[in-house]
Amino acid sequence: MFMAFLDLTAARPTEGYYTSEVRTPRPLPVRTFLPTGYEPRYPYPLLVFFHGHGGNEEQILRLAPRLSRRNYISIGLRGPIPALSRNGEPDRYSWGGSAYVPLLEDYLVRAVLQTRRTYHVHSERIYLAGFGEGATLAYRLGLQLAGKVAGVISLNGAMPRERRPLLRLPEVRDLRVFIAHGIANSVVPLSLAQADCRLLASAGVPVNLHTYPTNNRLHPHMLRDLNRWIIAGLEE
Repeated sequence: MFMAFLDLTAARPTEGYYTSEVRTPRPLPVRTFLPTGYEPRYPYPLLVFFHGHGGNEEQILRLAPRLSRRNYISIGLRGPIPALSRNGEPDRYSWGGSAYVPLLEDYLVRAVLQTRRTYHVHSERIYLAGFGEGATLAYRLGLQLAGKVAGVISLNGAMPRERRPLLRLPEVRDLRVFIAHGIANSVVPLSLAQADCRLLASAGVPVNLHTYPTNNRLHPHMLRDLNRWIIAGLEE
């Protein structure tokens, strides 16, 4: 594993982490994880990771090799709002509310297009994955872009409550949703994830809810089950 700036001229890049940026109204970073044995002829699923409140793109993308070192290309994006942690650690960010959605949709689209220009990504296998606050954003953008992304992944998160995105029919029925939630999560209660699951199912969205013996932290089996869920969808 290594860290490097993205080499756009590399014919067969090595597994590892790469950093680049996209130009929105201001430059924003894109952190990339390239799988081991990257094969330029193979169209890889793309996972877009959104960090939780007080996180960053480097932190959240550490999940990528834990999920799978071979199966996916993954990118991590950064929230636009600085958010200091309790101990004052720098480089912590938040996604903001609904007012930031146009900026973040543009950020997402540009990051995906840049990744597709650089690597071989399957255009119909793009998944938005978020942890905590990042899951709320994944829901917002995934439901808004229904028909253009393959699925939404919520890790200990929930749909927005202050302004729910519309469930656009019939496009939303092609959106797969995976919900992984800790049963003792006091930050985002399990009841919210269960309500999201019921709402999505009532709209005809294929949704899977998995619960785990944890709080608002990730349980190791979440990533195991997520990998199986994605692979099962690719085989359908």
